[in-house]
Amino acid sequence: MAVGCALAVLFVLLLPLVRSHGESGGPGTGHGLAHGSATRAAEECAAPEKQTLAPSGADGPTIDEIRGREGEKRKLIVGVDQNSYRWGYRDPNSGGDAELEGFDIDLAHRIAEDILGDADAVQFKAIPTNQREPAIQDGRVDMVVRTMTINCARLEKVAFSAPYFRTGQQLLAPKTSPITGYDDTLAGRSICTAAGSTALSTLEQDRKDGRLAADADLGTTVPNQLDCLVRLQLGEVDAVVTDGALAASQAAQDPTVQLKGDPFTTEYYGVAMKKDADDLVRRVNRILEQWRADRSDGWRNSYDTWLSPTMGDDPARSEPPAPEYLRRS
Repeated sequence: MAVGCALAVLFVLLLPLVRSHGESGGPGTGHGLAHGSATRAAEECAAPEKQTLAPSGADGPTIDEIRGREGEKRKLIVGVDQNSYRWGYRDPNSGGDAELEGFDIDLAHRIAEDILGDADAVQFKAIPTNQREPAIQDGRVDMVVRTMTINCARLEKVAFSAPYFRTGQQLLAPKTSPITGYDDTLAGRSICTAAGSTALSTLEQDRKDGRLAADADLGTTVPNQLDCLVRLQLGEVDAVVTDGALAASQAAQDPTVQLKGDPFTTEYYGVAMKKDADDLVRRVNRILEQWRADRSDGWRNSYDTWLSPTMGDDPARSEPPAPEYLRRS
């Protein structure tokens, strides 16, 4: 336990819908128009992972701006995590400067290589979970590559690429815990989630709808997901809910905890960008197609390198479906 705690704390120390809705009205009434718009929006967001633009290699204003940066500033600015083991993290045992590495980091380098001709032309910015959308909207980063789930609420604020990874919400708890999964054993238990995460919004909705015990305590939220593991190790919470891919990495950091039960949602990670950065979205989608098809140094190689030790040798459950590009503008 001490080893797991020390590792998790070390990683921490390394850290430098609104919807329109209206009653049906008569033809031409404002209520009728609002209801129609809401209906169309709901239909369009039935499969948020498909609401992206078709791939293209054409340049545009966003890519031109990135390429127009001069000197040391001529880099792709990417928001990432630096404490998600095997995804985006600094390995204290790697020696030297403990550079960022992981599955998401590989993808960021691949995008930089395509756009700027240099895989190392990346400026990484560590972004807390609850700051991912604001960092894009405020222009602090060109994109976020940070285990970010594509969902309807986020599509109101940012644009997404096609999915590059499939996962689902899952429970993490001590091996000795009587918690067995996402079920009645969570009654009266305290659950930690990251602020602004899909885990938190899912649990809040499920508790409201009666799928989660009404007395489950969701009061513990943290800026970064790894902080939940520390809270669990300290006995301050009974369980953690996060993406199964991240939970598997956390379980690998501490052998006294384990995944409990099966994933209870299906979610997809995407690269997030500004809503009006159409040229960049299309370019990233083309890069993702090439990355998935590359059998020597692509998606599968990154999975084998970073994720197979925590998620197993078979990547089939994590491979995203064939992309669909339903967004027209």
